[in-house]
Amino acid sequence: MIMPFLATAIGSFPYDDAGRALDIIFDSMPDAPVWPQLPRAALHEQMEIQYSEGMPRAIIDSEKGRLYFDTSGDYSEEFAAFYEIYMAAMDPDGGTGDCSAMAITPKHSRGIYALEGRLKNLGTKPPFVKVHTTGPCSFALTVVDENKRAVYYNEEFRDVLVKALAMKCRWQIQKFAPLAEKVICFIDEPILSAFGSSTYISVKRDDVVAHIAELVDAVHSDGGIAGVHCCGNTDWSILIDAGVDMVNFDAYEYGETIALYPDAVKSFLGRGGTLAWGIVPTSVKIREESVSSLTARFDALAENLAQKTGMDRAAIFSRSILTPSCGTGSMEISDAEKVFTMLRDLSAALKAR
Repeated sequence: MIMPFLATAIGSFPYDDAGRALDIIFDSMPDAPVWPQLPRAALHEQMEIQYSEGMPRAIIDSEKGRLYFDTSGDYSEEFAAFYEIYMAAMDPDGGTGDCSAMAITPKHSRGIYALEGRLKNLGTKPPFVKVHTTGPCSFALTVVDENKRAVYYNEEFRDVLVKALAMKCRWQIQKFAPLAEKVICFIDEPILSAFGSSTYISVKRDDVVAHIAELVDAVHSDGGIAGVHCCGNTDWSILIDAGVDMVNFDAYEYGETIALYPDAVKSFLGRGGTLAWGIVPTSVKIREESVSSLTARFDALAENLAQKTGMDRAAIFSRSILTPSCGTGSMEISDAEKVFTMLRDLSAALKAR
């Protein structure tokens, strides 16, 4: 059962030291700590590069600071080897479930191992731990091949990437399941804010739903809670149709957009879904906000959603948690720390009320 107004976060933090990030995390969201992505610390902690280990034909160009996939020549043996590993782990009838072949090593994430160590030293299990994986659409539409064409448009590579990311979800859940009562895994899909635009006109809705659903199924297979994060406006029914348990949206800038899909949202909440309101801004606007101003903003958005769906506000509140509107990796440290102070205090205020 979700805890109403639980506080958690999106992945990135503006530090180069995982310990400092964890101090902030455990102060502001002790009931649902996250492992921190540290993009300022190293190239390998960038959003897509961080998840590229083990993917066939992935090339990290350190000089140019980028990841690309080499789609030239014959890659049949490499793909065959990958699918053999995938089926051995993921086959629903005979798979072992062992996804360690897609592990994220300390070179690519200091935060995973720092959080693991911190939790082992706690002596008690928090109610939740939140992990996260770059979503298949955002990954494949952002990363290009050797000709600078998005690998999304290469169906063979796209299928491999989706399956590799699904394994990375399971590996994370398996790592943290012994250390928390429940593991939440967010699938981060910021690029879906551009879905339907002329740039991605050839990206089909059914494909997006299917790719996200494949990761959702992987999360569920290990007993995890599957969430999707998009930090812009999108067709929220896509995420709901993918079978997620949580929809995380930028409620500060785009809070009214969730109410544009009243039937889908009502059905989603009715089946036990949770809205993760990104109500704390991750921009310089945080300097102008207070707990009272964000409470008023949240109340107005919740009232609007209640009116559009015909649901009682109390029912919406019971299925609501709180997050920042996006990651804080690119913010000034002082502003980021205000984000998390505000998140902690807003969560406490709404729980008390």
